[in-house]
Amino acid sequence: MTTARSDAQLLAAHRDGDRTAFAELVGRHTDRMWGVAVQTLADRDAADDAVQEALLSAHRNAHRFRGEASVRTWLHRILVNACIDRIRRDAARRTVPWPSHDVPSRRADTASELATRLAVEDALAELPTEQRLAIVLVDVQGFSVAEVAEILDVPTGTVKSRCARGRTRLARMLGHLREEA
Repeated sequence: MTTARSDAQLLAAHRDGDRTAFAELVGRHTDRMWGVAVQTLADRDAADDAVQEALLSAHRNAHRFRGEASVRTWLHRILVNACIDRIRRDAARRTVPWPSHDVPSRRADTASELATRLAVEDALAELPTEQRLAIVLVDVQGFSVAEVAEILDVPTGTVKSRCARGRTRLARMLGHLREEA
């Protein structure tokens, strides 16, 4: 019976030439990374590209991992940087992503659930990037404030304030949903 290797062991094995180690890391973290990217970028194709860019960067730069954070945190930091770069590039080109509202979800939504989900996605997309990233990482993906502070390379107080400001803006933008309930 073999024991599953930790993320740090897999990354070390990858650096030592194990051709399957990085693929195992990718299998462990891709779904969550994609969730962060799609919530941050509000576009599924852009999220796919950002995750691919982040994983390629991690693969190429594995030798730079110093072990000061967990491998998961390191991968998400690379992803967040890829998302921020993509947001900046898109802003410079002034492009508007094709709406993903017509993409079917994995399960059938009732009309009200669909309307709520679309309203929340639209409201998240309206938040400033820093607030959106903090909200997505803490509230949607469930990272701790300390982990998000590491990922974003900011103090924990900054993460807390970004979340608080973002939640306040979301509450204002989504207040109509309370009235409907």
